[in-house]
Amino acid sequence: MKVLIKLGGSLLDDAVLCASIAAQIAALPAGVSAVIVHGGGKQMTRYLAARGVESRFVDGMRVTTPEVADALLKVFAGSVNKQLVGELLAAGAPAVGISGIDGGLAVARALNPALGAVGRVTHANGRLLDVLIGGGFLPVVACVAGGEQGEVFNVNADQMAVACAWAWKAQKLLFLTDIAGVKGSDGQVIPRITPSDALTLIETGVASGGMQAKLEAACDALEHGLGEVRIAAGAEPEVLARLLSARQEAAPGTALVPEERA
Repeated sequence: MKVLIKLGGSLLDDAVLCASIAAQIAALPAGVSAVIVHGGGKQMTRYLAARGVESRFVDGMRVTTPEVADALLKVFAGSVNKQLVGELLAAGAPAVGISGIDGGLAVARALNPALGAVGRVTHANGRLLDVLIGGGFLPVVACVAGGEQGEVFNVNADQMAVACAWAWKAQKLLFLTDIAGVKGSDGQVIPRITPSDALTLIETGVASGGMQAKLEAACDALEHGLGEVRIAAGAEPEVLARLLSARQEAAPGTALVPEERA
Protein backbone atom coordinates (compact mmCIF):
# COMPACT_ATOMS: atom_id res chain seq x y z
CA MET A 1 0.00 0.00 0.00
CA LYS A 2 1.24 3.47 -0.90
CA VAL A 3 0.51 6.05 1.82
CA LEU A 4 1.34 9.73 1.70
CA ILE A 5 1.51 11.37 5.13
CA LYS A 6 1.33 15.15 5.38
CA LEU A 7 2.61 16.55 8.68
CA GLY A 8 1.53 20.00 9.78
CA GLY A 9 4.23 22.36 10.97
CA SER A 10 2.58 22.65 14.39
CA LEU A 11 3.27 18.95 15.01
CA LEU A 12 6.93 19.38 14.15
CA ASP A 13 7.13 22.33 16.56
CA ASP A 14 6.52 19.97 19.51
CA ALA A 15 9.67 17.94 20.12
CA VAL A 16 7.93 15.13 22.03
CA LEU A 17 5.12 14.81 19.49
CA CYS A 18 7.54 14.94 16.55
CA ALA A 19 9.60 12.12 18.07
CA SER A 20 6.44 10.06 18.64
CA ILE A 21 5.27 10.46 15.04
CA ALA A 22 8.77 9.65 13.75
CA ALA A 23 8.74 6.43 15.77
CA GLN A 24 5.32 5.50 14.38
CA ILE A 25 6.51 6.12 10.82
CA ALA A 26 9.60 3.99 11.43
CA ALA A 27 7.35 1.21 12.73
CA LEU A 28 5.04 1.08 9.68
CA PRO A 29 4.46 -2.56 8.76
CA ALA A 30 5.99 -4.34 5.79
CA GLY A 31 3.95 -3.76 2.68
CA VAL A 32 3.34 -0.09 3.47
CA SER A 33 5.40 2.37 1.41
CA ALA A 34 5.34 5.93 2.71
CA VAL A 35 6.19 9.43 1.54
CA ILE A 36 6.20 12.34 3.99
CA VAL A 37 5.30 15.92 3.06
CA HIS A 38 5.62 18.63 5.70
CA GLY A 39 4.82 22.26 6.31
CA GLY A 40 6.52 24.73 8.63
CA GLY A 41 4.51 27.94 8.68
CA LYS A 42 5.03 28.71 12.36
CA GLN A 43 8.76 28.15 12.06
CA MET A 44 8.88 30.44 9.02
CA THR A 45 6.98 33.21 10.81
CA ARG A 46 9.41 33.04 13.76
CA TYR A 47 12.43 33.07 11.45
CA LEU A 48 11.20 36.15 9.61
CA ALA A 49 10.16 37.98 12.79
CA ALA A 50 13.61 37.44 14.28
CA ARG A 51 15.01 39.29 11.25
CA GLY A 52 12.49 42.10 11.37
CA VAL A 53 10.44 40.87 8.41
CA GLU A 54 6.67 41.11 8.80
CA SER A 55 4.63 38.13 7.58
CA ARG A 56 1.76 39.26 5.37
CA PHE A 57 -1.06 36.99 4.20
CA VAL A 58 -3.68 37.32 1.46
CA ASP A 59 -6.52 34.77 1.54
CA GLY A 60 -4.44 32.61 3.87
CA MET A 61 -1.40 32.65 1.56
CA ARG A 62 1.92 34.10 2.73
CA VAL A 63 3.02 36.96 0.48
CA THR A 64 6.39 35.72 -0.75
CA THR A 65 8.80 38.52 -1.55
CA PRO A 66 12.36 37.72 -2.73
CA GLU A 67 13.46 37.96 0.90
CA VAL A 68 10.80 35.49 2.00
CA ALA A 69 11.59 33.17 -0.92
CA ASP A 70 15.21 32.99 0.25
CA ALA A 71 13.96 32.09 3.73
CA LEU A 72 11.87 29.27 2.21
CA LEU A 73 15.01 27.36 1.37
CA LYS A 74 16.60 28.05 4.75
CA VAL A 75 13.53 27.09 6.81
CA PHE A 76 11.29 24.68 4.87
CA ALA A 77 13.96 22.88 2.86
CA GLY A 78 16.63 23.55 5.47
CA SER A 79 16.11 23.50 9.23
CA VAL A 80 12.57 22.06 9.38
CA ASN A 81 13.25 19.37 6.80
CA LYS A 82 16.58 18.30 8.24
CA GLN A 83 15.33 18.25 11.84
CA LEU A 84 12.50 15.96 10.79
CA VAL A 85 14.89 13.76 8.82
CA GLY A 86 17.10 13.58 11.91
CA GLU A 87 14.18 12.46 14.08
CA LEU A 88 13.25 9.78 11.55
CA LEU A 89 16.81 8.52 11.28
CA ALA A 90 17.04 8.36 15.08
CA ALA A 91 13.84 6.29 15.10
CA GLY A 92 15.29 3.89 12.54
CA ALA A 93 13.66 5.13 9.33
CA PRO A 94 16.02 5.64 6.33
CA ALA A 95 14.81 9.19 5.66
CA VAL A 96 16.08 11.39 2.83
CA GLY A 97 15.14 15.08 2.82
CA ILE A 98 14.23 16.69 -0.49
CA SER A 99 12.07 19.53 -1.79
CA GLY A 100 9.84 19.82 -4.82
CA ILE A 101 12.75 21.43 -6.65
CA ASP A 102 14.86 18.26 -6.53
CA GLY A 103 14.60 16.10 -9.61
CA GLY A 104 11.66 18.17 -10.84
CA LEU A 105 9.48 16.52 -8.22
CA ALA A 106 7.02 19.43 -8.23
CA VAL A 107 6.91 22.13 -10.93
CA ALA A 108 4.74 25.16 -10.25
CA ARG A 109 3.56 28.39 -11.81
CA ALA A 110 2.82 31.69 -10.11
CA LEU A 111 -0.62 31.71 -8.53
CA ASN A 112 -1.20 35.46 -8.27
CA PRO A 113 1.23 38.33 -8.91
CA ALA A 114 0.02 40.01 -5.72
CA LEU A 115 1.34 37.05 -3.72
CA GLY A 116 4.84 37.15 -5.16
CA ALA A 117 6.55 33.75 -5.45
CA VAL A 118 3.54 31.70 -4.36
CA GLY A 119 2.93 28.86 -6.79
CA ARG A 120 0.49 26.13 -7.63
CA VAL A 121 1.89 22.79 -8.75
CA THR A 122 1.14 22.10 -12.41
CA HIS A 123 2.83 18.71 -12.65
CA ALA A 124 4.77 16.35 -10.41
CA ASN A 125 7.26 13.54 -10.91
CA GLY A 126 6.16 10.45 -9.01
CA ARG A 127 8.97 8.41 -10.54
CA LEU A 128 11.52 10.15 -8.31
CA LEU A 129 9.62 8.95 -5.24
CA ASP A 130 9.48 5.40 -6.61
CA VAL A 131 13.24 5.45 -7.26
CA LEU A 132 14.00 6.54 -3.70
CA ILE A 133 11.60 4.04 -2.15
CA GLY A 134 12.89 1.31 -4.45
CA GLY A 135 16.36 2.04 -3.12
CA GLY A 136 15.15 1.55 0.44
CA PHE A 137 14.73 5.21 1.42
CA LEU A 138 11.90 7.24 2.95
CA PRO A 139 11.34 10.51 1.03
CA VAL A 140 10.66 13.56 3.22
CA VAL A 141 9.43 16.43 1.05
CA ALA A 142 9.51 20.14 1.92
CA CYS A 143 6.76 22.29 0.39
CA VAL A 144 8.98 24.26 -1.99
CA ALA A 145 8.52 23.82 -5.75
CA GLY A 146 10.57 24.77 -8.77
CA GLY A 147 9.47 26.68 -11.84
CA GLU A 148 9.96 26.02 -15.53
CA GLN A 149 12.47 28.87 -15.68
CA GLY A 150 14.34 27.93 -12.51
CA GLU A 151 12.14 29.88 -10.12
CA VAL A 152 11.59 28.97 -6.48
CA PHE A 153 7.95 28.84 -5.37
CA ASN A 154 6.26 28.73 -1.99
CA VAL A 155 3.54 26.07 -2.26
CA ASN A 156 0.78 25.36 0.24
CA ALA A 157 1.81 22.14 2.02
CA ASP A 158 -1.63 20.55 1.65
CA GLN A 159 -1.55 21.17 -2.11
CA MET A 160 2.00 19.81 -2.31
CA ALA A 161 0.84 16.66 -0.53
CA VAL A 162 -2.00 16.19 -3.01
CA ALA A 163 0.27 16.74 -6.03
CA CYS A 164 2.80 14.19 -4.75
CA ALA A 165 0.05 11.74 -3.83
CA TRP A 166 -1.57 11.63 -7.26
CA ALA A 167 1.74 11.67 -9.14
CA TRP A 168 3.00 8.77 -7.01
CA LYS A 169 -0.40 7.02 -7.27
CA ALA A 170 -0.88 6.75 -3.52
CA GLN A 171 -3.83 4.73 -2.22
CA LYS A 172 -4.25 6.81 0.94
CA LEU A 173 -3.52 10.41 1.87
CA LEU A 174 -3.32 11.22 5.58
CA PHE A 175 -3.35 14.79 6.87
CA LEU A 176 -1.95 14.77 10.42
CA THR A 177 -2.66 18.09 12.05
CA ASP A 178 -3.34 19.75 15.40
CA ILE A 179 -7.12 19.32 15.20
CA ALA A 180 -9.25 16.24 15.78
CA GLY A 181 -10.90 16.24 12.35
CA VAL A 182 -13.55 18.04 10.34
CA LYS A 183 -16.18 19.50 12.64
CA GLY A 184 -19.82 20.21 11.90
CA SER A 185 -21.88 23.19 12.99
CA ASP A 186 -22.35 21.52 16.38
CA GLY A 187 -18.59 21.42 16.96
CA GLN A 188 -18.45 17.63 16.81
CA VAL A 189 -16.04 15.72 14.56
CA ILE A 190 -17.77 14.23 11.50
CA PRO A 191 -16.47 10.66 10.93
CA ARG A 192 -17.14 10.51 7.18
CA ILE A 193 -17.92 13.07 4.49
CA THR A 194 -18.02 13.37 0.69
CA PRO A 195 -16.92 16.25 -1.57
CA SER A 196 -20.50 17.57 -1.67
CA ASP A 197 -20.59 17.55 2.14
CA ALA A 198 -17.26 19.40 2.20
CA LEU A 199 -18.60 22.02 -0.22
CA THR A 200 -21.62 22.57 2.02
CA LEU A 201 -19.38 23.06 5.06
CA ILE A 202 -17.33 25.63 3.15
CA GLU A 203 -20.32 27.49 1.64
CA THR A 204 -22.04 27.77 5.02
CA GLY A 205 -18.88 29.05 6.68
CA VAL A 206 -18.60 26.08 9.05
CA ALA A 207 -15.22 25.21 7.48
CA SER A 208 -12.99 28.20 6.86
CA GLY A 209 -9.33 29.20 6.90
CA GLY A 210 -6.97 26.28 7.25
CA MET A 211 -9.75 23.69 7.32
CA GLN A 212 -11.24 25.08 4.13
CA ALA A 213 -7.82 24.74 2.46
CA LYS A 214 -7.52 21.15 3.66
CA LEU A 215 -10.98 20.22 2.42
CA GLU A 216 -10.34 21.80 -0.98
CA ALA A 217 -7.04 19.93 -1.24
CA ALA A 218 -8.68 16.67 -0.15
CA CYS A 219 -11.45 17.03 -2.74
CA ASP A 220 -8.80 17.68 -5.38
CA ALA A 221 -7.08 14.44 -4.32
CA LEU A 222 -10.29 12.45 -4.71
CA GLU A 223 -10.85 13.97 -8.15
CA HIS A 224 -7.41 12.66 -9.15
CA GLY A 225 -8.40 9.13 -8.19
CA LEU A 226 -7.25 8.70 -4.59
CA GLY A 227 -9.54 6.31 -2.79
CA GLU A 228 -9.58 8.01 0.59
CA VAL A 229 -8.25 11.03 2.44
CA ARG A 230 -8.17 11.28 6.22
CA ILE A 231 -7.76 14.31 8.45
CA ALA A 232 -6.82 13.49 12.04
CA ALA A 233 -4.93 14.80 15.04
CA GLY A 234 -1.29 13.79 15.07
CA ALA A 235 -1.41 13.74 18.87
CA GLU A 236 -3.86 10.81 18.91
CA PRO A 237 -2.22 7.72 20.48
CA GLU A 238 -0.84 5.35 17.80
CA VAL A 239 -2.58 7.47 15.20
CA LEU A 240 -0.90 5.91 12.16
CA ALA A 241 -1.61 2.31 13.18
CA ARG A 242 -5.25 3.20 13.79
CA LEU A 243 -5.62 5.08 10.50
CA LEU A 244 -4.15 2.17 8.57
CA SER A 245 -6.05 -0.52 10.45
CA ALA A 246 -8.62 -2.64 8.66
CA ARG A 247 -11.13 -1.54 11.34
CA GLN A 248 -11.78 1.87 9.80
CA GLU A 249 -14.83 2.49 11.96
CA ALA A 250 -12.47 2.85 14.92
CA ALA A 251 -10.06 5.20 13.11
CA PRO A 252 -9.76 8.74 14.48
CA GLY A 253 -10.57 11.92 12.59
CA THR A 254 -12.59 12.35 9.41
CA ALA A 255 -12.54 10.25 6.25
CA LEU A 256 -13.27 11.96 2.94
CA VAL A 257 -14.50 9.49 0.36
CA PRO A 258 -15.89 9.74 -3.21
CA GLU A 259 -19.62 10.26 -3.57
CA GLU A 260 -20.22 6.71 -4.82
CA ARG A 261 -18.73 5.23 -1.63
CA ALA A 262 -20.78 7.31 0.77
